[in-house]
Amino acid sequence: MKLTNEELKQKIIELKKKLSVTLVAHYYQRDEVFEMADITGDSLELAIRTRDDDAEFVVFSGVGFMGQSVKVLSPHKRVVMPKAACCAMARMIDSMYYDESVKFLEDNGISKENILPITYINSNADVKAKVGEMGGMVCTSSNAKKIITTALSEGKKILFVPDRCLGQNIANQMGLNSCVIGDGKDPKDADIICYNGFCSVHQLFTVEDIAFYRKKYPGILIAVHPECDPAICDASDFVGSTSQLIKYITELPEEQKVAVGTEFNMVNRLRDKNTYVLSSTKPECPTMNETTLEDVYLTLKSIDDGEPLNEILVDEKTQKWAKIALERMLAL
Repeated sequence: MKLTNEELKQKIIELKKKLSVTLVAHYYQRDEVFEMADITGDSLELAIRTRDDDAEFVVFSGVGFMGQSVKVLSPHKRVVMPKAACCAMARMIDSMYYDESVKFLEDNGISKENILPITYINSNADVKAKVGEMGGMVCTSSNAKKIITTALSEGKKILFVPDRCLGQNIANQMGLNSCVIGDGKDPKDADIICYNGFCSVHQLFTVEDIAFYRKKYPGILIAVHPECDPAICDASDFVGSTSQLIKYITELPEEQKVAVGTEFNMVNRLRDKNTYVLSSTKPECPTMNETTLEDVYLTLKSIDDGEPLNEILVDEKTQKWAKIALERMLAL
């Protein structure tokens, strides 16, 4: 017989008391999964906070690259995921595509020694490792500008992977030239050369959506994530990372209306009223929403049975260089 959500919650609570586990959930998770977590946050925050946790197991409700980041920073921990979910953006680049991107720049007159790679945290460990080996580092949406500013001081061309929107938006903020691999522009003319990856959820928002809300609610504010297209960011009142959006929106006066361009589950939890989703369709991340309460329960049960499901494993070389890329960022 299928268990109800309330029955699943009770079983999860009982297993948490019995086992040495910490339940972790990203902001984009379903409400019922999010509510059961011991630690919630965005991807890097979760990796850092679990590093200082004493539990043997981290049960991570999120997507693969996030669980890998925990394992890379805390190799002594056992990291399991209730669902073997992946991030579509992270899947757009692997170590082979990364090597092809470097070769593309070399074929266009930029030597490998003159390339400094930066990878968005939304990438798998093999890409982070490649970046680390080339002297590069990781960035998040909140610190990308600082990381890029530091990188530019070395006088090299920046190869930014995998999110073209974040790379272009930061370039626009800083008054820099950017291009996207394959767009026909000469990469030698660009300060930041972006890989052609993107977040499918953040591509749902349009300039027409912004116009609709501004017309319907004069005085409304538009707040979006920098994974949105540059045209969306340029037309908005505030652009910020997940944590920056949360701070900005929750500190607004209660009567101030705001339309938000990011994942639905997070937006839905922000305020009781005057907060709208900036889309005519529900911007829900399909892979983030794969994880259910039943998945969390079954994962805890598998740990109790001595056969953990979906355990994250990273080979020694990848772990070494991915950690170096992450630690270069954390040092800043």
